[in-house]
Amino acid sequence: MKRAVDIAVNLTDDMFLGLYRGKQVHPPDLELVIERSQCWMIITGTNLEESIKAQELAQKYHFWSTVGVHPTRARDFEHNPLLLDQLKDLCSKERVIAVGECGLDYDRLQFCPKEVQLRWFERHFELTETTGLPMFLHNRNTGNDFYDIIRRNRHRFTTGVVHSFDGNLDDLQKAVELDLYIGINGCSLKTDENIATVRTIPLDRLLVETDAPWCDIRPTHASYKYVNSALLLNGKKKEKFEMGQPVKSRNEPSQVFAILSILSQLKQIPQPELESIVYENTRRVFPQIPPQE
Repeated sequence: MKRAVDIAVNLTDDMFLGLYRGKQVHPPDLELVIERSQCWMIITGTNLEESIKAQELAQKYHFWSTVGVHPTRARDFEHNPLLLDQLKDLCSKERVIAVGECGLDYDRLQFCPKEVQLRWFERHFELTETTGLPMFLHNRNTGNDFYDIIRRNRHRFTTGVVHSFDGNLDDLQKAVELDLYIGINGCSLKTDENIATVRTIPLDRLLVETDAPWCDIRPTHASYKYVNSALLLNGKKKEKFEMGQPVKSRNEPSQVFAILSILSQLKQIPQPELESIVYENTRRVFPQIPPQE
């Protein structure tokens, strides 16, 4: 029985193969990470290559995947004139559930200039029009640009989620007014301001994720005092890896239940009840996911 859906997992990341910055530190343990998860997963595609891998993993393990180009990788379109058509073809494959990860990221302009991000984010709406898939969205420190583009193109897609949401109350209001859903992970819960904002998310807009292997819950985060510590991974450093044991500071999809424990406290709703609410929200965005057992 799976009680939750982690809507954002980077299962294609080399960390799950034991590779860190190109160096083999420990044996691959992806299968064990999946066993520990006890949840459904949506595997994130961040460029063409990763979207292909994500779809293959989704098919192999009976999960789902997204197809798109992360804003920091938007230059890929400039180097490959066939890329948009290749993404369209990939969207038709089994187990593809959303267009994305796409959007804008002004925190990392060193990887891709703003004008390139703006141009190719807007082209992703061609994929949603063609396929009818929802959008899996990324937004970091973009002022009004992100929401202006969404507003201008809102008629071109059914629904979507702002993944790894870390915005303020104004950002939240804009997203809700545009009938978008809000994905919450460890990076959404770092500060007191984050906590105050997350408390106000309408229950019917709330989705959960880990963004593993990133965005883990840390003792320095404002959310740490709300987490059920029994749900946190007790990992060993990667250099002291033991097969079957989690790796310290490498997030895993199993931690979606730790995120739910924090949200349960912030919303003052028993965790089992919150899990059911969030699960049904997820199925409204991604109807391919089976009903909760």
